[in-house]
Amino acid sequence: MAVSQSDLDALTSAIANGEKSVRMSDGRWVEYHSPGDLIKARDYLIGIKTREDAAAAGTSRVRAVKLYHGGRGY
Repeated sequence: MAVSQSDLDALTSAIANGEKSVRMSDGRWVEYHSPGDLIKARDYLIGIKTREDAAAAGTSRVRAVKLYHGGRGY
């Protein structure tokens, strides 16, 4: 599934206006249960678009894991 910027813009606009249904760029209407679901869908699509853009550019996302141990030192 290719994610377009217009899909992200439609979701962002729906969140800002308090709407529950969104028309996607391929003509589909999608209705969500709550504004929280809209935000989750937008964040998910942003992640997909970021990965698609990185793959098209031939780069990958750098993953960093930071560990911290706050226990005793022995």
